[in-house]
Amino acid sequence: MHYLLAALLGLIEGLTEFLPVSSTAHLLISEKLLGFSDPGGNFTVMIQLGAILAVVVLYFARLWKAVITLPTSEESRRFALSVIIAFIPAVVFGVIIKKSGLLAALFDNIPIICIALIVGGIALWAVDKYGPAPTSDNSMKLDLKTSLIIGLFQCLAIIPGMSRSGSTLIGAMVCKVDKRAGAEFSFFLAIPTMLGAFVMEFADSHKLLTSDQYSFIAIGFAVAFISALLVIKPFITFVQKRGYGFFALWRIVVGVGGLVWWFGMAH
Repeated sequence: MHYLLAALLGLIEGLTEFLPVSSTAHLLISEKLLGFSDPGGNFTVMIQLGAILAVVVLYFARLWKAVITLPTSEESRRFALSVIIAFIPAVVFGVIIKKSGLLAALFDNIPIICIALIVGGIALWAVDKYGPAPTSDNSMKLDLKTSLIIGLFQCLAIIPGMSRSGSTLIGAMVCKVDKRAGAEFSFFLAIPTMLGAFVMEFADSHKLLTSDQYSFIAIGFAVAFISALLVIKPFITFVQKRGYGFFALWRIVVGVGGLVWWFGMAH
């Protein structure tokens, strides 16, 4: 049952990491429902890297081409710089929040997570419906100002429930980036962001982890990787055709349901 739980949580992570519904919120609420304790969100943060690895695999050809042509291609250097600029705000805010100790408190506060789901869902719906018409359609050719703004939006995801992908997608739409390009840039930005989060978490907790916990994380990591592989391409196709309205409603329903359950349990 211990390892089945790890696989179930890994499945939830992989299926929701790249959807704008907050994989962290879904994991934390599921962990509470299943009676799983994850102090500080160690397991939650570390298995997310499995889902990020799926992006590297699916977009390997494009990413590798950008890497090997860095010395000779202005376009590749521009793309690399755009990801770095978008990544910097998350580094600054992440370190500040981590050192403050606020992160652990946020990860354990289900009402805040549910409210963030609802607020983010309303924002996603509003921008999807009323946002400006897109003018940029290439995720590897965004201007640096747009990249920085998307990176600043990503910082909202420090609040569990806001969603890293949801925040960056809202930022991209505000900056007139079309849905496919915005989603792809969000995927690319996830690579350094989640790798950084994994390294910080591992540096803080690796000496405290037991062999059983490593096994638990490894199973969750592997299942998250496989399930994310199956989700990314269909997600891109879906949002191109139908937008984000369905995901906005999903967030609101889960957030309201979570609040009803939490306060019902409290009383």
